[in-house]
Amino acid sequence: MLIREAAADDWPRIWPFWHRIVAAGDTYTWARDTSEEAARALWTSPPKRVYVAEDETTGTIVGSAFVTPNYGGPADRIANAGFMVDPDHGGRGIGRALAEHILAAAREQGFRGMVFNAVVETNPAVKLWRSLGFTILGTVPDAFDHPRDGRVGLHIMYRAL
Repeated sequence: MLIREAAADDWPRIWPFWHRIVAAGDTYTWARDTSEEAARALWTSPPKRVYVAEDETTGTIVGSAFVTPNYGGPADRIANAGFMVDPDHGGRGIGRALAEHILAAAREQGFRGMVFNAVVETNPAVKLWRSLGFTILGTVPDAFDHPRDGRVGLHIMYRAL
C-alpha cells in the first residue's frame, strides 16, 4: 500500500466511500445527506493536507485522511485530523497505517499535538486511537444521535506529538 498526498483528481475515488461512511450516520458528525460539493469542501479545503492510501497493485484508493490546524493564532500548532477507510477494505490495517503516517506528517509539519474534537464513543476506532497513545480528555454525554445505539457521547481525544 502506498500512502501519498492526494492529487486534485483523487476526489472522485474518495467520494464513494466518503459518502457511504457519512450516510451511515454512525461515526461522523456531518449531515448524512451531505452533498458531494459540500463533502469535498469539508474534506479538502485549505489549509487541510489530504492523503490517500492506494492499493499499489490495483490503483484503488482504499482510504483517505487529512491533517489541519485545529485552532488558529497562537494555538495553531495543535493539529486535527480526519480518517476514512473504504468499508470494503476494512480489517487490513489501512486505518492504522494512515494514522501512523498522519501522526508523522503532523510532527514533520511542526505540530506539537493532535486533538480529535468529536469521536463517537461507540466508534471502533476509539480502540485504535488509544493504542496509538491518544487519551480521552472528556466526553460530551448524549451528544450524538446514533442510528442503532441511540444517544451516545462524543469523546474529545488528545495526543502529544
